Amino acid sequence: MKFSCKLLALSVFQPMVWTNGFSITLPGTTGRVQSAGALHSTIPGVSGFGTTAPRTATPVFPTTSASPDTNQSWKVGSTGSAQGMLSKEQVWEKSNAVVVQGGSLRTCSFDESVERVQVILKSEGRPLNSNVELWQGPDNSPQKINVYLEDGGVRQFRAIIETPRASNAVCIRNTANMEFPLTACVDSDVEDSNGNANANPREMLKNCNSKIVQGGAVNTTPFPPSVSSVQIMLQTDGRPLNARIELLQGPNNNKQVMEVYIEDGSDRPFYAIVDTPGSGNVVRIVNTSTVEFPMAATVEAYETDVQEDQSYSGGMTWSE
Repeated sequence: MKFSCKLLALSVFQPMVWTNGFSITLPGTTGRVQSAGALHSTIPGVSGFGTTAPRTATPVFPTTSASPDTNQSWKVGSTGSAQGMLSKEQVWEKSNAVVVQGGSLRTCSFDESVERVQVILKSEGRPLNSNVELWQGPDNSPQKINVYLEDGGVRQFRAIIETPRASNAVCIRNTANMEFPLTACVDSDVEDSNGNANANPREMLKNCNSKIVQGGAVNTTPFPPSVSSVQIMLQTDGRPLNARIELLQGPNNNKQVMEVYIEDGSDRPFYAIVDTPGSGNVVRIVNTSTVEFPMAATVEAYETDVQEDQSYSGGMTWSE
């Protein structure tokens, strides 16, 4: 089966194109089926390319004492940095998602004006195995991420990929068998919870402490059950970045694993939000490069249940 990657520049606001090699039903549309080999655009208001859910900038988890339900209250960006981004529920609502069957590949291209995109993957409660790559020109992949999720419904993959300069495309390959499809969403409007466009992870974490992880070193970060998700950023001084990020819940029990390669860790820092439901969660970061390639790691709370732990400040404690 032959796949093609094309660029459709219909809008300067969200010029993104999904390439499709088979028929799919788009979640969130009104019964429309995309024909085989057709292009699907996520540009709101463009006829003939499917429909999108209405956009909203109202945060699901506000920073005030208001709660999304009657039993819990939440705060986002509790580390004292900038406001958090839109919740994953909001991103799913405002962007069209595609189903990637096991063993298949989907690509999403966008205009040169897009500086960063947000990639979210999930499944219907089954394990998720996928490769996410950034393509920039022929045979050039400046960033690669191998993703494993034990349960793609409880813990979704959510990361921001920097796309500076030139024409870029995101490739999502489902490396699992046909019985394990996944749903993918690529959003070019990386907004924070206040509706400000082009949210920069570096600005969000500029007031947070980072730690140097030398090549070959391992660092772990435990946190209390009140933390529902954590934000992780890895960067270098311009050297290549090779790392493995693991979410552990119990001894040697990997709930999520991300193997990251970046050609330039300063030009394209890696930023991800990891869901951490339950208790006993630990984030383990391994610098898989040699000692000549250190990296700076930042791990901070993202969503915190303030009713469960009123005294928790949101900062992480690094193990020595």
